[in-house]
Amino acid sequence: MNVRDEIHSQISGALAGAKFPINTPEELIAAFPDGANTTCQAGDFKATAGEAGTMLTEADFPFESAKKVADVIVDRAGL
Repeated sequence: MNVRDEIHSQISGALAGAKFPINTPEELIAAFPDGANTTCQAGDFKATAGEAGTMLTEADFPFESAKKVADVIVDRAGL
């Protein structure tokens, strides 16, 4: 699995139990198991949910699924 797919999988997995839609950045951070400190790592890439949250804008919300959150984050991270 490449870095993009691994990070996508980790984000999706971390949000598997989240209640959607997620309407705000604060709701998104709260949905991660360890909040802003939830960490995804693969290869040379490592980021916390708090760091990943800085890649999002208000226009990205609401999110309807964990897959959509992961799609946007890996795209914005340039993976």
